[in-house]
Amino acid sequence: MNWQIRYALASFEEKGNSAAEHLGGDVIRVTTPHRPDVLAVITAADMVDHATAVRYLEETQGLDFLCGYRAHCAWDGMAILYLEENHVGWGNFGTLTSAALSGNANSAQHKVYKFSDRLLRQHDRIMKVEREFDRIHHITLRNGKAFRIGMIADYEPTADEVRSLWERFGPVDIVWNINPNGTPQPEATEAGVQLGCKVMKWNELRDHLNRA
Repeated sequence: MNWQIRYALASFEEKGNSAAEHLGGDVIRVTTPHRPDVLAVITAADMVDHATAVRYLEETQGLDFLCGYRAHCAWDGMAILYLEENHVGWGNFGTLTSAALSGNANSAQHKVYKFSDRLLRQHDRIMKVEREFDRIHHITLRNGKAFRIGMIADYEPTADEVRSLWERFGPVDIVWNINPNGTPQPEATEAGVQLGCKVMKWNELRDHLNRA
């Protein structure tokens, strides 16, 4: 039994709201009273790319949810699109547990980035949103201007986190601190200046897009 399966089973047992059993490999079944059973894959991948998503879907008949167990697991935009087109939920372990309780595992999206993704898609000045990764969006405004936006969900993003985003996902125009209760540290803002990007909260980002 893989390490992430052991941790996932132990977490379900500790919470007590749902029961989980190992079916083999990276696959578990989650059972919640008065909710549909959830067939889930728990992957230890650092990055879920399109090929990984396709492989798990082909290997696991009836898959409902693909869970990236590592805290730093990221999701490629093509993998996200493929999973959503095939009615498979995706996200971290917290997303899986919530989806099992809600009964919406097949349509669940990573709970950390779901609301922020929706804010961009509902902004009336944004004409096009391309999701490159779970936390990286390329947007095009109605006037033709384009921005690459990277999201950081930490409470108080640090300079290292801003730099790490760049190192892992490439240059961005804007680093968006999506934690509604957080505030970027001054050093994070300064790191953005050094790299050539702005570090913002939602109100700043919204105003920036309205003025662009």
